[in-house]
Amino acid sequence: MADTKTTQASGAASGAAPSTSAAASGAAGDRPVKIVGIVCNWCSYAGADTAGTGRFKQPPNLRLVRVPCTGRIDPLFALKAFEKGADGVLISGCHPGDCHYSEGNYYARRKFELLERMIHYLGIPKERFKWTWVSASEGQRWQQVVTDFVSGVEKLGPREGRAL
Repeated sequence: MADTKTTQASGAASGAAPSTSAAASGAAGDRPVKIVGIVCNWCSYAGADTAGTGRFKQPPNLRLVRVPCTGRIDPLFALKAFEKGADGVLISGCHPGDCHYSEGNYYARRKFELLERMIHYLGIPKERFKWTWVSASEGQRWQQVVTDFVSGVEKLGPREGRAL
């Protein structure tokens, strides 16, 4: 049984679809960009849900990670996403003054302004990182923010190698 799993995982030996091995060995431009969104449960995640229930068209290559509050996001989460292969990272939370936990987004703003300033020193173009505020009622705004960010990252193309 273990041999079967190993063979299937390799793709080439099992006769499985060559897309797995082709993606690993092919040029980085052959794949769609991967975007990680780290979002506040109370506002931005709800805004994304509002956009979905409103049937606003959104890019399919965005994967959301829901956190209780953007104030709890360590900037290293964004850097870890880049290290693990993300082509872009979007962080979004409640508007200042509207935080479910009172001041979390004020702490987040300080952290992400600093991260935004230093990210290019790590070899990551600043266009691959964005932080913003989107409330639960702003489904159209969420759709616009996500679409603009993903299209900007698509213009840059997939990242090659690891910056960190």
